Amino acid sequence: MLLMQRYLEKYYNFTSNGQQVFKSRISSPMAKKIREMQRFIGLEVTGDIDSNTLQAIQKPRCGNPDVGQFAFFPNQPKWQKKHLIYRILNYTPDMERGSIDEIIDKALKVWSQVTPLTFEKVLHGNADIYISFQSRAHGDFYPFDGPGGTLAHAYAPGPDFGGDAHFDEDEFWSSGVEGINLFYTAVHEFGHSLGLFHSQHPDAVMNPMYKTPMANQPILSQDDIAGIQYLYGASSNPPQDDEPRKPNSEDKPALPSACNPGLTFDAVTTFRGEIMFFWNKYFWRKHPQYRQIDLDLISEFWPFLPSGVDAVSENNEKDETFLFKGNQFWVVKGDYLLPGYPKSIHSLGFPKEVAKIDAAVFSANEKKTYYFSSDRYWSYDENSKTMNRSPQRIQNGFPGISGKIDAVFHYNDALYFFKGRNQYEFDLNTRRVTRILKANSWFSC
Repeated sequence: MLLMQRYLEKYYNFTSNGQQVFKSRISSPMAKKIREMQRFIGLEVTGDIDSNTLQAIQKPRCGNPDVGQFAFFPNQPKWQKKHLIYRILNYTPDMERGSIDEIIDKALKVWSQVTPLTFEKVLHGNADIYISFQSRAHGDFYPFDGPGGTLAHAYAPGPDFGGDAHFDEDEFWSSGVEGINLFYTAVHEFGHSLGLFHSQHPDAVMNPMYKTPMANQPILSQDDIAGIQYLYGASSNPPQDDEPRKPNSEDKPALPSACNPGLTFDAVTTFRGEIMFFWNKYFWRKHPQYRQIDLDLISEFWPFLPSGVDAVSENNEKDETFLFKGNQFWVVKGDYLLPGYPKSIHSLGFPKEVAKIDAAVFSANEKKTYYFSSDRYWSYDENSKTMNRSPQRIQNGFPGISGKIDAVFHYNDALYFFKGRNQYEFDLNTRRVTRILKANSWFSC
């Protein structure tokens, strides 16, 4: 039990807050986090500490959390320059210094081959990325744990520790299959140094679990490449030994894969126990407790709507869903359009200068609906049917969320704000951002 709790605290942002961690097999805080962990690493989602789960949490892995935390990933980090300087501060005695230099250079080239980034090694002076081998507590508040367990960790681009990669000196490092392969681990950690989160994709180098590298197998998966190229773009000089890519029908500007790490959404909402994710003229439907994802055309579900939506919000107390497009909105019960719609958004009380709604979400506790447009938000009192005439800055009402957002929805005790390829979990009790996730993390990719 204690081993499981410590694992969840370290990698899944678990806090018991003084509650009994296993008071109920279904609803306890720990059971919820176990299900989240099982879903992330591809285990059967039970919420139980079964043998497969115990085995998984004892495997060697990266020390970075599986859900984004501000300590490692503040906002959406990336380097603002293309030429980066690195410096190796010390060396493990497990390998020759020359071999380590070659492996570090080779690991960085894995990322430079698919991006415009270049890397330069220096022996002295300042650098963007500092690389070191450390043991136990080493001055960054994230101590290593001895042989096995945590192998290394790295920080996202930024000041202070930003970009730095630390390798656990208590491991036995090698260039082969004995001990821990330094090259494979370094490629993973440098992905963090460049701004990538962990991936749920089992073949991705950014998957948190250590795997013995296989000969003649590409080190980067398409998931890794898509993620890093979303941040920095593609290389202008791709490797020449790759096979030419064959064009196919998927190259057309059509529906992206649900597991594309660069996927963004136009709107997200709950809908009768499910979650709907809108993109262009489509939407995905996903129940939080099941892996299945259904894809539909908006026009097949609601034929009276225009193609695409700007914002969607469910009032689950009335079983009504509000859909916004431009300066109009529609209200439906299931697939039935209520009489009198569409109406102008200004009938809700918005000032004339508001031309469209970016996102909307209903708060059952407050009996209010929050509407977001540009970098401001309004609150609408569902009881009095009146709009607050004084909009607030999003960052003032929701610390950690700033600027324009793409979508938002309410689930359990949190709001999930979507900005680009990321979503931010905002705890309504503590009024702070607790996790940063990929926008499509709900899809169990």
